[in-house]
Amino acid sequence: MSSIIFSILSIYVFIVMGYLSKMSFQEKIDDKTITLINVYFLQVFLTFWGLLIRPIDITLLFAPSIYLFIVLVVLLFSALIARYLFQEKKEYSIAMVSAVIGNTGNLGIPINIAIFGEESIPYTTIVNLFNVFVVYTIGVYFYSRGSYDAKTSLTNIIKLPILWAAIVAILLSVYEVTIHESIMKMLMMGAYASMTMQLFLFGIYLYGTQIKEISKRLLLWVLTLKFVLLPIIAFVLLYNISLEPMVKGIIFIELLMPLAVANVNLASLYECKPRVVTALVFISSFLFLGIIFIGVKLLEYF
Repeated sequence: MSSIIFSILSIYVFIVMGYLSKMSFQEKIDDKTITLINVYFLQVFLTFWGLLIRPIDITLLFAPSIYLFIVLVVLLFSALIARYLFQEKKEYSIAMVSAVIGNTGNLGIPINIAIFGEESIPYTTIVNLFNVFVVYTIGVYFYSRGSYDAKTSLTNIIKLPILWAAIVAILLSVYEVTIHESIMKMLMMGAYASMTMQLFLFGIYLYGTQIKEISKRLLLWVLTLKFVLLPIIAFVLLYNISLEPMVKGIIFIELLMPLAVANVNLASLYECKPRVVTALVFISSFLFLGIIFIGVKLLEYF
């Protein structure tokens, strides 16, 4: 259990640093500039490095397919209900997509290693790959819809270099193209810079964010989807299918991850109430500190 706690707390160092930097330098730190540098440049390195560091095993696709199916079921539920609960356009966008964009990478991978060991890495890597496509297709579309029309939102998906970087990296991996060690080190530098800046940016937005800025309806909706509906659907489905217990556990834990910091990136990029999204990410991350131990206990039923 201590390894799980340290896996969670270690990433909070950079969040605190971001918070303190904004508190110290105020308007001298431009939030939008950091977002643009991270999304359009550094995250390209992160995408390449993350997808090329280990060969993609196509035989492992069944597990992330279940993950994606559950995410799409929750999205369909949101599409049917959220339109009646949230009339304000940006709140509707946040309500639609924030709960299904979980922190499967920075937090999900180390926590699964802590629970299942390094045998979990091939599965968590592919699950995170699927989540990357959810973030930069469905996530981009809905966060963009908070400020733009449907056509512009679809165009915004195509304009993001991360999606194209992912496609190129997958092709290189599938066709077993050897990448020189020096290039991989360069990609790794950019990847770690991206992860650090992403957490740093979260801390920057956290400064000055007040919980009272969020409507109680939106807060309850997002947290219910994240920590009630998603886990229930996942548990029922995984309990009733024939699959290796470890793989079931990995899928379940990945779906239990709190809201990803990528939500803040996209909300900031498309001006879709980033401080509200920051507060939601923070609250879900705080609640996760207790919920993860309930999730680990439920693994016994698989």
